[in-house]
Amino acid sequence: MTTAAEASTMLNPLVLFAEADLVVQAIMVGLAVASVWSWAVIIDKFVRFAAMNSHATAFEKAVGSGRSLEEIAQQAGPDPAHPLPRMLVIALADWREARTRGPLTEAQGNMLMSRIDRALDSLIAREGQRVEAGLGVLSVVATASPFIGLFGTVWGIMNAFGAIAAANNTNLATVAPAISEALFATALGLAAAIPAYMAYNKFSIDAGKFTGRLESFADDLQAAVARRLGAPASPPPQPAADYSRREF
Repeated sequence: MTTAAEASTMLNPLVLFAEADLVVQAIMVGLAVASVWSWAVIIDKFVRFAAMNSHATAFEKAVGSGRSLEEIAQQAGPDPAHPLPRMLVIALADWREARTRGPLTEAQGNMLMSRIDRALDSLIAREGQRVEAGLGVLSVVATASPFIGLFGTVWGIMNAFGAIAAANNTNLATVAPAISEALFATALGLAAAIPAYMAYNKFSIDAGKFTGRLESFADDLQAAVARRLGAPASPPPQPAADYSRREF
């Protein structure tokens, strides 16, 4: 009969790893590395999204405070790190460049709007790719880890039954350790996959929300330019801070 101390030893991860087959050991090491990698991505994304949203909220408050957009853009600098002030700097630079050439005709105004639209769309596309970087790692870990762990379990059980048959002993004390070693691989696969799956879904939603935040601000900037030019523009969806009513 197995004592409580023996059962505790059988469930010790180090013991299970040390007594497992070489193939199962390799799978366990791979799953452990995948888990550490996914946790590194999770922590990095959590910190980055928190910082980006915090800076975006502060910028939106500055724009909605009544200060001139030129003053806010000047305070942000010529090449801001955050995409929201960078979008404002791009729009103001194009606007100033167009105004230096004198009064704008309707065709010139349309060209200006098109140039700003392309520049902002390009920036949003790059930022969308940047904020989604690393999510592929979480997706691969979440989908592949359970199957890799299951393969390790199947391999371990095959070896265990082979050893049991060779020993001609089906006593529970003989069978249980070998089965525990095999099932440990599946446990590691699930331990790696579950946090990666949850984090992937969360950060995918966060990335979509942040991209939508950029698109909303881009619409507001274009509406402000169109209003300044006197060109007709359909009103974009308004965020909490009504940027579109601000004029350059």
